Formats: sequence, structure tokens, C-alpha cells
Amino acid sequence: VQLQASGGGLVQAGASLRLSCAASGPTFTIVTVGWFRQGPGKEREFVAAIRRSGGSTYYADSVKGRFTISRDNTKNTAYLQMNSLKPEDTAVYYCASSTRLAIRSDVNYDNWGQGTQVTVSS
Repeated sequence: VQLQASGGGLVQAGASLRLSCAASGPTFTIVTVGWFRQGPGKEREFVAAIRRSGGSTYYADSVKGRFTISRDNTKNTAYLQMNSLKPEDTAVYYCASSTRLAIRSDVNYDNWGQGTQVTVSS
């Protein structure tokens, strides 16, 4: 499975962005799609995850209520709608796929996209 993340950019605090993660290859093997981020000088952290079948969603506490993960299986694409962005959301955002019921641990994800930069100015 190959993943292509897009949609990052430079925005002001309070603005919104929508990230996309397009999958190609044997997408039928995907069970979970997750979004992670890595801010400057920080470790990579879990943001959100969604089950390809059923659509159950999971969020980090830091983004709950502001970010929404969704997927369109007909397009093999997952999305991360980010509202009310804060400077602390500044990071490189990565999408990842798993063949398992993964949620928060990045070691359970098999394939990773290249990352897209999100910068939120105050």
C-alpha cells in the first residue's frame, strides 16, 4: 500500500485545514488509517484513527472536538478536517495504514505517507 498525504499549509490560529490521504495498491488489506504528527523538537504522536470498515473513530485528547477523521472508501482516501487550529498544532502530519486493529501506537502501522507540513501562526 502506498499513501500520499496532502493539504498542509500555513494558516493563522483559528483557521481550518483539511488533509487528505490517498491510498493505492492493495487497499483491501487496510483495516485502520491513522494520522500522526511530529512537531519541532517533539516525538511523533497519535492524532486520530478510523476503521476502514464501519468507520469507528479515535482521537487524541488534544484534538478531540476540533479535528474530525473520515474516509471515502470509493476513493480510497481518508481525511483529517482540522478546525480551530492552534499554534501548538504546528507539525508535519503523516497518514499511515495498518492491517490490524491499531489505534494509537505507531509500531502497529505498516505503511506511511511522506508527510505534509501544517504551520499555524499566532
